[in-house]
Amino acid sequence: MSSPTGPASGLPVRMPRPRQPGRHRRPEPLAAPEGAPSLVLAVPGTPSAATRGLAEEVVSIARSELPGLDARIGYVDGDDMEFPTLQSVLVHAAEERTARYEQALAAGVEVKEPEGPVAVVVPLLAGPDGALLRVIRQAVMDSRVAADLTDVLGPHPLLAEALHVRLSEAGLARADRARLFTVATAADGIILASVGGEEAVQAAGITGMLLAARLAVPVMAAALDQDGSITAVAEQLRSSGSQQLALAPYLIGPEIDPSLIAEAAQEAGCSAAEALGPYPAIGKLALSKYTTALGIAPQQAQGTPVR
Repeated sequence: MSSPTGPASGLPVRMPRPRQPGRHRRPEPLAAPEGAPSLVLAVPGTPSAATRGLAEEVVSIARSELPGLDARIGYVDGDDMEFPTLQSVLVHAAEERTARYEQALAAGVEVKEPEGPVAVVVPLLAGPDGALLRVIRQAVMDSRVAADLTDVLGPHPLLAEALHVRLSEAGLARADRARLFTVATAADGIILASVGGEEAVQAAGITGMLLAARLAVPVMAAALDQDGSITAVAEQLRSSGSQQLALAPYLIGPEIDPSLIAEAAQEAGCSAAEALGPYPAIGKLALSKYTTALGIAPQQAQGTPVR
């Protein structure tokens, strides 16, 4: 019988399990290093309540993956009132870091003067868009803040997974090939719609190959911002035997007017899936860009089967 203070004498005492050695040992949970730079998500497009909600969900996913992460949102076309500009967010992050250092000195705490980047700026873009990236780069330069600018999120297998999910949600693709679940409206040819010109089309094509392997149907990339590109790709797919096409936006959402997706689908004579939006992979990829830029335990983001 146990006493109020613990087990009775002679009874075994439950001890903590020792850490399992070897490569099967459960990894220690990661956390942001003390004093690590801020992750600043650079959000393109016209700011809106919907855009803010999407961006907040993306940074929330990143924070959940790396506790202690200081993640902020800067709008490429912000107004510094309801939607803070990327430039002002960087300046504010730098001012806060300096203030923390000075407060520590004033309190008699022995601290090292901050060094290295104040922030790592991650563009909320699935693929390259030269015009938008130039604007983001200029905002970083104009802030006069030491900040690193990462590459865009794609191409990546997780984006192919996200595209597959969006197509299946719209009833345009089977959710799981292994279960042989058929959808009457499933497409037999996919137009992967990107923005950013020819460079973006080429980058989208890499993710398109991964998507084609998942769906076992042809996938071709086209540019939403080039006249005739969507129609030309639709005709090419139909001439090669595809009869029921679907348009999959290779976009996160804020970077383009949503009406352009509907217009492109009508132009191609097909249905369209939703943009990628705040799919969990977007937050994970944003964090992966951040950790890779800093060289701190980069996340191994890998695609998983859609169920």
